[in-house]
Amino acid sequence: MGWPAVQASFVPELKMPTAAPAVPQATVPQATVPQATVPQATVPQARVPTADLSADGPMHGGAANRGLVVRAGAVVRRPLAPATAATHALLAHLTAVGFDGAPRVLATDATTETLTYIDGWAAVPPLRADMLTDQALVSVAELLRRYHNAVASFEPAAYQWPRRVPARFTTRLVSHNDVHPANLIFRDGRAAALIDFDLAGPGSVAWDLASAARYWSPLYDERDITDCRQGQVLRRFRLLLDAYGLARAQRREVAEAILDNHDWSCAIITDAVDVGHPGFTDCWNNIGGIMTRARTWCETHHHDLLASAS
Repeated sequence: MGWPAVQASFVPELKMPTAAPAVPQATVPQATVPQATVPQATVPQARVPTADLSADGPMHGGAANRGLVVRAGAVVRRPLAPATAATHALLAHLTAVGFDGAPRVLATDATTETLTYIDGWAAVPPLRADMLTDQALVSVAELLRRYHNAVASFEPAAYQWPRRVPARFTTRLVSHNDVHPANLIFRDGRAAALIDFDLAGPGSVAWDLASAARYWSPLYDERDITDCRQGQVLRRFRLLLDAYGLARAQRREVAEAILDNHDWSCAIITDAVDVGHPGFTDCWNNIGGIMTRARTWCETHHHDLLASAS
């Protein structure tokens, strides 16, 4: 979804990018992130065409930056992230360690940042059929694990980060914190990259997986699931955790984080609605009822989620 605090009133004309200053990275021992080999679900996959780099102009999706993210060939210009120094240091680290599942910062000016465009399909709802499969879900877990492995050596202490994650689920690992479908890029039915790191900050593996579970299982009231995932929620929740390869204690932590993650994410929207943000107001008008029912479902099925995680 994306939630930057800066709202630009216009998108400046694209200029030739100038190199962003290098961000020094602290040397920190590599944290251990669980590894697992999970069999791929056997699901027929249709060939997904490569996105057309000539399709320039405003990009679809998002609430905070609605209409303000503009693609021009192989680059994207968007309003600056709310914690620009931290976010750009994070992206520079990911580039330095060879993680190819995130954009690179090319340039900034007073109001905008220029990033590399990542080829593929953003999972903007309604989701394509090849994004609803078990194989797609497994690929989301695998992408998150690759990201967590890459970011484990990044030291966040020197930077100011945006909205804090609840202390219970905060570690020194910088989690993405917004694994909404629109923030994942797919190629050939598999999650290939994460975009929109505006909410990234110290969190945890469990926090990112709670976010992923809410959106990708999805943890909604059954009446609000109108595709092939209906009736499959708890099984898909378990599959997500299996694919990531968590130990039992960490699996339970994901289940315990679900309600807090739901409330944290919804508060971002409702806080913006309270100050009259038009994009978030439209967003809440569209999904407010779904989110309210989703919270009730998660609360009612808390023990089922714990059992599925065990």
